[in-house]
Amino acid sequence: MNRRNFIQTSSLSLAGLGLSSNGLASTLISKNASKRPICAFTKCLQFLTIDQNAEALARMGFDGADMPVRPGGQIDPANVKIELPKAVKSFEKQRVEIPMIVTAITDPDDKLSLDVLQAAADSGIKYYRTGWLKYEPSKTIQQNLDEHRKTIEKLAKINEKLGIHGDYQNHSGASVGSPVWDIYELMKNVDPRYMGVQYDIRHAVVEGAYSWKLGMQRVAPWIRTIDIKDFVWAKNEKGEWRHQNVPLGEGIVNFDDFLKEYARLNVEAPISIHYEYDLGGAETGKNVTTMPHDKIFGLMKNDLEWLRKRIDKDL
Repeated sequence: MNRRNFIQTSSLSLAGLGLSSNGLASTLISKNASKRPICAFTKCLQFLTIDQNAEALARMGFDGADMPVRPGGQIDPANVKIELPKAVKSFEKQRVEIPMIVTAITDPDDKLSLDVLQAAADSGIKYYRTGWLKYEPSKTIQQNLDEHRKTIEKLAKINEKLGIHGDYQNHSGASVGSPVWDIYELMKNVDPRYMGVQYDIRHAVVEGAYSWKLGMQRVAPWIRTIDIKDFVWAKNEKGEWRHQNVPLGEGIVNFDDFLKEYARLNVEAPISIHYEYDLGGAETGKNVTTMPHDKIFGLMKNDLEWLRKRIDKDL
């Protein structure tokens, strides 16, 4: 879809959503936006150009973007020095910020990783998410964590020098950080001003249905960014129980409890809504989708409005 067709399509599809065509709609700006801006993880909009991304988020009413700057993302690390500053300027024109990016960084000695961090810091981006750390089966859990802690501490020193903050996301599965207590082991010796946690409530509930508050409390001093999504348990075609992503409010996550805990712990962090339920392939970062774009935009806006109402109610 070229830019002219995108503008025509999005203007028609989004005009019906009650949004202005000149930036953020004032009726959607939350009283918490300055402390807790709500961003869209734009992996689901990789079928659009950067300019089109900026325009779409502005029309939907997002405060900001959480942009993938990694192999296969919207910006490839090899082109980061040129493309990231251009993206920031494009979003600024639409009055949408880029406070956070998602990277694949796990090696503090990798030159390309340093290029990404330098470009982000120079562009005024405050937060980045690291890549995943893995368990080496031949080592014990503690040996793995001790080794990975050195990586985290090296990154913290780089971040301090550059004036940027790195975050490790808790994730369901069997990788480092799936148990949130892993992340405390990684972070306990680093300054929270430079390295911390991207806390994902959906993954926390998957792995700790009743104990997630304990994990959140344990890492609270290091929480600097937040991921939001929802899920249900469902059987797959093999009859196996698996988590299934759904729109916000349709799943298991108790967002009222989460937001109350969020406020009680005095966390003030940018929030990234992740769209991982069915969007016709867009949820996986595909450049071609089987779902009409106006429907994708509508689902994204529904989640944004739902979350804003909960935030204004609980915070």
